[in-house]
Amino acid sequence: MHRYGVGNRQACRCVLLHRSMYYYRSRMDPLFALRQRVRELAHARVRFGYRRIYMLLQREGWDVRKSRFYRVYCEEDLGLRRKRPWRHVSAVHRTQRAPAGSANEVWGMDFVHDELADGRKIRTLTVIDLFTRECLAIEVGLSLRAEHVVAAMERLKYSRGLPQRIASDNGSEFAGGQMDLWAYTHHVKMDFSRRGKPTDNAIVESFNGKFREECLNAHWFESIEDAKQKIDAWRWDYNENRPHRSLEGLTPREYAMKVSS
Repeated sequence: MHRYGVGNRQACRCVLLHRSMYYYRSRMDPLFALRQRVRELAHARVRFGYRRIYMLLQREGWDVRKSRFYRVYCEEDLGLRRKRPWRHVSAVHRTQRAPAGSANEVWGMDFVHDELADGRKIRTLTVIDLFTRECLAIEVGLSLRAEHVVAAMERLKYSRGLPQRIASDNGSEFAGGQMDLWAYTHHVKMDFSRRGKPTDNAIVESFNGKFREECLNAHWFESIEDAKQKIDAWRWDYNENRPHRSLEGLTPREYAMKVSS
């Protein structure tokens, strides 16, 4: 109509469109409030997919069907692109270790590296309860060695108790004499991953990925004190507010309270 300067009757006849369709206006609820809240959650939680954002909406009391929410999510173009393909079904799987059956039965720990705004390297030691998925501690330092790992375990001993088993890789900080002496003294079994097999400690590796995407990659750290403050705030938010799919949509702290009651 704009290009050729004709009326709607002639234009509809030309493109074989019934005039009732031309005049039709949708009566569907535009869901402005829902769209705005979904956008806010997606921008605040930049690595959350639609399932976890839907859990957050349910926790806030939104009464919306999953199909309607997913339509809004797609229309707002909020979908995340999966960067890595799922593992092939034909892949050979190793024999799984006995999973943790209760809180404080098995902990997992690992190091994650990052840097400050001035280029100095920092290391973070993450400690996870493999049953409740709680992040028990994240130690931050310019150089973390075996004595720092032992000190972190001593602090957790008084605030949390001790596990039966600790899963980790074969790094010198975990497999060295200081950690071995501490584990022997406290009757804790060290369960080391096979060399070159990070999937042996898959839960910790998964947590480290979330930690990097949602915290380390989202912040600039001006100093080591600034890094400690921001990382501790993220750890609190992870335990208290972040729903976990493997925990039936509960946060790690809620799940820990549920299984302990």
